[in-house]
Amino acid sequence: MIKSYILDEKIFSSSKEAFMLNDKSFFGEKRNGKIEYTPIEAKFLLDSKKMELYSNKEKLSELKIHKKLRKIDKKIEIKNLVFTDLRKKGYIVKSALKFGAEFRVYEKGKNPEQEHAKWIVFPIKENESIKWQEFSAKNRVAHSTKKRLLLALVDVEDNITYYEIAWIKA
Repeated sequence: MIKSYILDEKIFSSSKEAFMLNDKSFFGEKRNGKIEYTPIEAKFLLDSKKMELYSNKEKLSELKIHKKLRKIDKKIEIKNLVFTDLRKKGYIVKSALKFGAEFRVYEKGKNPEQEHAKWIVFPIKENESIKWQEFSAKNRVAHSTKKRLLLALVDVEDNITYYEIAWIKA
């Protein structure tokens, strides 16, 4: 079990288990002698019963964890559905904040420390509308980063349909 801590908006652990899981499954990022987690990685590990989260010396309840994570990331619920689905299918999923997307996804069996991600992913609720300009911008970001755009459409029953968008040369 990974014993982790939350301080402001940072979630981290310096436990041996955290480093072992990072080496094996690429959860978190190594920084300053610790493993730092994105809120979505922490949520996945908490839900999988692989992590406990503490604030100071207090172990946080599920309700407190939910409130803290929701405060950090307003879209945590939809992101969690997509992240969990992709991880359970065997993909490595990392943050794509620097690319202006939610996630970058690596092909199965690829090491994110040695390979480039194949996709950038945008989770979208089925009942949300997306403007043509937004769609075009997402596609341009994917193209300029040499990745494919993956839209993860989440319906009202939390089922996910993935749409891969790629440029074609005419």
